[in-house]
Amino acid sequence: MAEDRDPEARWYVVHTYSGYENKVRQDLETVVENRRLQDLIQEVAVPTELVTEIKDGKEREVERKLFPGYVLVKMIMTDESWYIVRNTRGATGFVGPSSKPVPLTDEEVAKLGIMGEAQTRPDYTVGDNIQIVMGPLQGFIGVVEKIDARAKKVGVKVSMFGRETPAELDFNQVRPL
Repeated sequence: MAEDRDPEARWYVVHTYSGYENKVRQDLETVVENRRLQDLIQEVAVPTELVTEIKDGKEREVERKLFPGYVLVKMIMTDESWYIVRNTRGATGFVGPSSKPVPLTDEEVAKLGIMGEAQTRPDYTVGDNIQIVMGPLQGFIGVVEKIDARAKKVGVKVSMFGRETPAELDFNQVRPL
């Protein structure tokens, strides 16, 4: 595997036991921190989405894993990084033929939306009008007051019943007009 060294970090998919995705992510992050391997294993992600669920007549938002049983790891593939990921409790191995991990292509990474902060910038700015497309305020039009790219939240003022009402929404709950 040493001859396949890639000096640039790439995204790899790791298969995990069902329900162990967050535990594997947490354990990997702990090992990376303790062994100071941030240059080899740069990021660990469990992609999720917010889904509105109706249970007992009540609507609530639930975070659901996009790929149950899988964790995404951005790393430089070396014998050491492969060993650490492969021997994390709950991880069953890399996705790829036999024991050779195959990195995701740039197109696959772009579709997953895991590129980092550059991809989390919304296509609207403070003062723009937006339409709320999900949640209890669905269908309302609002004005953007603040954008928190790190938390992927947008502060909006919505005119309801003749009053300006502030609301904090996720990026995926609004779209620009």
